[in-house]
Amino acid sequence: MHALKNESFTGLAQLVEHWSPKPGVGSSSLSTRANLKKMSNFKNYVSESYEELKNHVTWPTWAEGQKLMVIVAVFSIIFSLAIWGVDEVFSAAVKQYFNWVKS
Repeated sequence: MHALKNESFTGLAQLVEHWSPKPGVGSSSLSTRANLKKMSNFKNYVSESYEELKNHVTWPTWAEGQKLMVIVAVFSIIFSLAIWGVDEVFSAAVKQYFNWVKS
């Protein structure tokens, strides 16, 4: 036990990076490097995504795009009408239930 008291220990505060809510206060070199790396990764991601879209994606023709747009619009309208119909049926059923419970 005596041997442990004579050894010098590094305090916990010295082992972790000092953090302050004020910008530029404390040793933020690790945080700054991490943020720069994240920004570099983001710029790399955007650059590679643009290159992929520009050179490796097969885009549909204008006529094909219009045809697909009409198909999407028609199915969107059909699905919205179906959801509206189911909503109306359930709404009527709930109203009937509460009228039945109330009487």
